[in-house]
Amino acid sequence: MDYYRVLGVVLFSLLAYTNAEQVKFADCGSTEGKVSEVNIQPCPSQPCQLHKGQSYTVNVTFTSSVASQNCTAVVHGVVSGIPVPFHIPQSDGCKSGIQCPIEPQKVYSYVNQLPVKTGYPAIKLVVEWELIDDFSKDLFCIKFPVQIVN
Repeated sequence: MDYYRVLGVVLFSLLAYTNAEQVKFADCGSTEGKVSEVNIQPCPSQPCQLHKGQSYTVNVTFTSSVASQNCTAVVHGVVSGIPVPFHIPQSDGCKSGIQCPIEPQKVYSYVNQLPVKTGYPAIKLVVEWELIDDFSKDLFCIKFPVQIVN
């Protein structure tokens, strides 16, 4: 059963990667890893326009510098310098394309969904996405600008 789950995640990751737009991002404190690429699907132009009621695939390729049994994603929308929690359906990184445990000097492809609720206001903001290891340190912390539109 695990074989099919891993195969599904790999195929989903490849599909997301081949149709994704590489986005410009800033590192916001990746202490335990290094991000090499961030892709968002669909995102034909930057800043990414996120339409209310739709979901977007975020793929972050990074190299870990530490070992960790688990990892957890935390996402915020930063509006006027204030971080506001942004709900994602799966916060467990080990169920988001990463086969745990995480090993040092290994490249990982983290894939998750970013749903945009219809109740969100139409606004420009910065998304801050962290993946935290067992010791509450950032395997990665990235931020990228988006615009929520109707």
